[in-house]
Amino acid sequence: MVSRVEHPAGGYKRLFETVEELATPMSVHITGRLPLWLSGSLLRCGPGLFEVGSEQYYHLFDGQALLHKFEFKEGHVTYHRRFVKTDAYVRAMTEKRIVITEFGTFAYPDPCKNIFSRFFSYFKGLEVTDNALVNIYPVGEDFYACTETNYITKVDPETLETVKKVDLCKYISINGVTAHPHIENDGTVFNMGNCFGKNFSLAYNVVRIPPLQADKEDPITKCKVVVQFPCSDRFKPSYVHSFGMSSNYLLFVEQPVKINLYKFLSSWSIWGANYMDCFESHETMGVWMHVAEKHTGEYLNIKYRTSAFNIFHHINTYEDNGFLITDVCCWKGFEFIYNYLYLANLRENWEEVKRLAEKAPQPEVRRYILPLDIQKNDAGKNLVTLPYTTATATLRSDGTIWLEPEVLFSGPRQAFEFPQINYREYSGKDYKYAYGLGLNNFIPDRLVKLNVKSKETWVWQEPNTYPSEPIFVPTPDALEEDDGVILSMAISPAVGHKPSCLLILDAKDMSEIARAEVDTIIPVTFHGMFKKA
Repeated sequence: MVSRVEHPAGGYKRLFETVEELATPMSVHITGRLPLWLSGSLLRCGPGLFEVGSEQYYHLFDGQALLHKFEFKEGHVTYHRRFVKTDAYVRAMTEKRIVITEFGTFAYPDPCKNIFSRFFSYFKGLEVTDNALVNIYPVGEDFYACTETNYITKVDPETLETVKKVDLCKYISINGVTAHPHIENDGTVFNMGNCFGKNFSLAYNVVRIPPLQADKEDPITKCKVVVQFPCSDRFKPSYVHSFGMSSNYLLFVEQPVKINLYKFLSSWSIWGANYMDCFESHETMGVWMHVAEKHTGEYLNIKYRTSAFNIFHHINTYEDNGFLITDVCCWKGFEFIYNYLYLANLRENWEEVKRLAEKAPQPEVRRYILPLDIQKNDAGKNLVTLPYTTATATLRSDGTIWLEPEVLFSGPRQAFEFPQINYREYSGKDYKYAYGLGLNNFIPDRLVKLNVKSKETWVWQEPNTYPSEPIFVPTPDALEEDDGVILSMAISPAVGHKPSCLLILDAKDMSEIARAEVDTIIPVTFHGMFKKA
């Protein structure tokens, strides 16, 4: 599975180049045979504008949001893309400069103002970005592009037009939510984020948005906090990117990457910080895991602890005989992996990319097993009695449960990331297969299927080709977990006459079924979804 493919030509740099939106959908060139049953749209988000005038965006998560769509209809395929007309985008285009501070790029005050008004603009307080470049998901009958702040942006999945900006703070006690909600088959949405309360009381709130009701009112107006997880540090909440959910439990992995609220709320406006400047690592806390009952909201006061890692993506979480099993994509240690995702690093020549990646935390796919029923006389014992795992959970004399993982996949500087499963049928349940984007020294150069039980892998890879997150689409009336196709957008800038394509792979063996080629570069995308016709 471990990739030894080299990229001396540096074609991956094209992933981080500005492109123009399309006025109308573009026709595609099909090779192979499209499945006739595949009907609907692949929708994806990512950055598409990496500079404004002479001003550069510095971080991978800074460029202005571009919404992409490959539409499958009666054997025909089209490709379309539009910028999401957020305030961050519209004001940048209007003023021809970066107006709103992004994740790793500070927006300086208007240089045309006099020195007095520029000085005061530093003290106006924080203007939070609405740059919705990370994901798109459904709420009721609507679709929202999102980042990780309190703003989500309603978009039209047919035309890709921007409809309206929604401030979740108006409906719920939350300062931001993740771009990775869990969505149940009835349309119920669970999401999670930090909450900065009165007197700096910090917590992590899980919110529930109900499915569309008979009254047809916007479900967002009915969202509620259902669980509140405590914070390990009163003044420094951890960075939250995703969370785990099984049939009956919610799981929050509190990592040692912290947000320094003093910097966030004060220094930001005085000396020109960005979001990245406000992160710091807690070098001794390790990782705390928190569990709550999903339906009652009851917090299980069990102190799960393990050694330090960064986490962004959960693969799946499920229950088995009194245990909560969670499979996660980890980066070992307490240093923030985002420190290595500045665009200057990713645009380096291949030898330099590899050299930088050697210093970074190393990736690993891990399984942790959390016992839900703890007896005090079990101190010193491994509480995990499941026969199929090497993961352990040991009750210590101080009452904490020390977790050691089972490693499901590991390779030097080879990540299995942006994981996807057969979500509709297997989210929160015992499962066998995960699909991931293979990062080779942070460069996405392969697609991987992982059997989480046997650790067997299948790989799709092609020289000088850089794919995106794999999306699983099941075949109609599928009988097996991996009956379906994998969809992934890829660029091949050095090969052939069309530089980008949509790959359609057989989800069973990762062999190529077809591809839809387009005569334009498609920049990096992060997350997305398949919307059935």
